[in-house]
Amino acid sequence: MSITATSAMWFLPFVVPLCLYVAFTDMAQMRITNQAVAALVMIFLVIGIFVLPFETYLWRLLGLVIVLVVGIVLNVAGLLGAGDAKFAAAAAPYVALGDVRLMIALFMTVLLAAAATHRGVKYTPLRRLAPHWQSWDTGKKFPMGLALGAALAIYLIFGAIYGA
Repeated sequence: MSITATSAMWFLPFVVPLCLYVAFTDMAQMRITNQAVAALVMIFLVIGIFVLPFETYLWRLLGLVIVLVVGIVLNVAGLLGAGDAKFAAAAAPYVALGDVRLMIALFMTVLLAAAATHRGVKYTPLRRLAPHWQSWDTGKKFPMGLALGAALAIYLIFGAIYGA
C-alpha cells in the first residue's frame, strides 16, 4: 500500500468513529450530515499537515476538489445523493494516490457486501432491532454512507497494518 502506516494510524482513531456515525445516520435517516462531512475534512486538515509531506498534503486536498466536482455532476444527474458526494469528497484526501485502484476495488467489494447485508436483514427478524430506520422503506434507494464509511475505515485499518 502507498499510504504510510504512520499516517493511517494517526487518522484511524478520529476517522473510524465518524465512519460509524455516517453509516448509522444514513441507515436511520437516509442522510449524511454536513457536520460529519465537515468534521472529516477538519480532521484531515489538522492531522494531515503534521503527518504528510507538504506537497502530498496539497495534492490530496486537490483530490478533495476533484471528487467533489465529480460528485456534484453525479448528483445533478440523479446518480448519487448530495451527502454521498460530499462524504466521498471529504474521504478522498485520506487515500494515497498509489492506492486509488485498491480503494476502488475495496469500495466495490464493500458496496456489494453492504447492499446484500442491508437488503438481507430487511427481510429477517433482525429488522426489529431498528424498526424505524428509513432505509428499510426507501424502495430502490440505498444508504450509501454504510458502504462509504465502511470502505474508508477498512482502508485506514489496512493502511495501519500493511502501509508503507
